[in-house]
Amino acid sequence: MTRKSEIKFVVELDEKKMPEKILWQADDAEFEGMKEAKTMMLALWDKDDSLTLGIDLWTKDMLVNEMNMHFYQMMLKLGETYRKSTSDNETAKMFDDFASEFADKVKLFEKK
Repeated sequence: MTRKSEIKFVVELDEKKMPEKILWQADDAEFEGMKEAKTMMLALWDKDDSLTLGIDLWTKDMLVNEMNMHFYQMMLKLGETYRKSTSDNETAKMFDDFASEFADKVKLFEKK
């Protein structure tokens, strides 16, 4: 028997259709109920068209420094996922290196 797991997203929009709140839940999550997020970036590989499709949303209250941290962590996550899926540590390290350069450029870890 095939097992299924469901992931659900709910996006509350303002009158201009801008995201005000992003909520999500998953059957296999370590929490119950809906959890709030300020941004989501979903990438899907279309097997028929060999094309990446995406949904990128962020709420109006997402701050630039939060977005910088989010992008930094996503770059590290991309490297980790690439490393796990290909066993190519050398190429995966490029994501880590770029994440570090990005953090330096946006002064992510400088004390204010």
